Amino acid sequence: MLRTFFSRLFSGSPRMLPTGSTCPSFRAFDTEGRAVTDVDLRGKRAVLWFFPKADTPG
Repeated sequence: MLRTFFSRLFSGSPRMLPTGSTCPSFRAFDTEGRAVTDVDLRGKRAVLWFFPKADTPG
């Protein structure tokens, strides 16, 4: 799922979103396994934390 999110977020070379920019659409799961979407977080401050190497071997 993160791969899909990042492929939408980073078309071409990887880049950072500018501070204060609108978040691209996404659906992810919280630590309790509940689905969370960008719509659920609209109007709230949120930090999307991920481990890029967690989906790679070794």
